Amino acid sequence: MNDVARAAGLSHQTVSRVLNDHPNVRPETRDRVLEAIARLGYRRNSAARALVTRRSGTLGVVTTGSYLFGPSRTLVGIEEAAREAGYFLSVATLRSVDAESMHEVLEHFMDQAVEGVVVIAPHADVVEAVRTFGEGLPVVVVAAIPDPPETVTTVSVDQELGARLVVRHLAGLGHREVVHLAGPADWLDARARVVGWAAESAALGLHVGEPIEGDWTAERGYVVGQDLVRDGVPTAVFAANDQLALGLLRAFHEAGLVVPRDVSVVGFDDVPGASNFIPPLTTVRQGFAYLGARIIATLLASLDGRPADDSTSPPDLVLRSSTARPRG
Repeated sequence: MNDVARAAGLSHQTVSRVLNDHPNVRPETRDRVLEAIARLGYRRNSAARALVTRRSGTLGVVTTGSYLFGPSRTLVGIEEAAREAGYFLSVATLRSVDAESMHEVLEHFMDQAVEGVVVIAPHADVVEAVRTFGEGLPVVVVAAIPDPPETVTTVSVDQELGARLVVRHLAGLGHREVVHLAGPADWLDARARVVGWAAESAALGLHVGEPIEGDWTAERGYVVGQDLVRDGVPTAVFAANDQLALGLLRAFHEAGLVVPRDVSVVGFDDVPGASNFIPPLTTVRQGFAYLGARIIATLLASLDGRPADDSTSPPDLVLRSSTARPRG
């Protein structure tokens, strides 16, 4: 930094103000510093800066290593928001979802002097393991969990509202029953979508049967679609994610059914390519970029000693041509 100051003909303090985006710096002064930085190839020494400030500029993220769209896109959103805020991420994957593994990850983060931790927690077991955190670090859990510990703040997309929006839309088209192909029962998001589907169906006077047990795969959607063809196709099916919906579409197509003329299909997530399914899929979009920004903003508020409340963000229902009024 001293070299930059000499090259720009300015003080060390002025260069520091430019590097830290201080508002009281004249544009021409900022340009002189940036030109000197470019000419000298200057890079900050993050390790040295951490020794001086006692802040590592690093945040820890705990994941389960899931390749599925929701968790992986959440991680991308967190990384983008953290980088924008000037932080690096250290990502650790749980070997197994239990308190012992969570403690191992926490020790790993403590060795790296992370300033705070984000836990992407789609599984119920992850939430229970989080309750064992006791190191005084700010922790944000990406899930809507009941009675979180005092040291934990939660940030999530309102999964229950997303399911309610689906049922509301289909009921508005005239469907009297919305069959639900659910996600895995040990996933918090899947549970919330079942709750929203059942509650909204009951509130609107629709028939509420048992949800069909599923996972997150197109293969399971295909098998369920074949079962529905054999046992009697309903007028509308709400799949817990877009991959399940894709399997349903294939099964219905092979049976000679036309979506949405014979059966309406709705998914959840709005994965890349959902608009190119045949037909283009009506689905729920979660807004992962906004979610990542909210997660990092909440964590940084905790680091700065400001109030950090639990929060949820609303999803959007994306209407395409896989839904219509029931036939007849």
